[in-house]
Amino acid sequence: MPCFRCGARQTDPVRGASPWKRGVRADRQVLICPGCQTARDWAGELDRCSACGSAVLVCRLGEVECRDCGHTRDAAPADLVHSGAPPGGSGDGDLSAEVAAALTRVLKKGPAV
Repeated sequence: MPCFRCGARQTDPVRGASPWKRGVRADRQVLICPGCQTARDWAGELDRCSACGSAVLVCRLGEVECRDCGHTRDAAPADLVHSGAPPGGSGDGDLSAEVAAALTRVLKKGPAV
């Protein structure tokens, strides 16, 4: 999943906590890369809890849950929700190319012994 602001893709993480943040935007789970986190207003672009106003939300199984107060609500149906990726950002075609390149690299090495 790319960063919802710039479209950057997450790379293999090093050990420890990930520097990427999670949030919910338009009832969809999104990621925020470390570079975009330095922008002052990134949290203002995320959905907020209707009960407590927190932006610390997670979206799973058709439900949005606040991690601060525990309030849950139904997420909008997927066909009514727009993608969290920015216009002109990484799309499915870019992901397909990345996957194809990764498979080529892995399969070119030959079978594991």
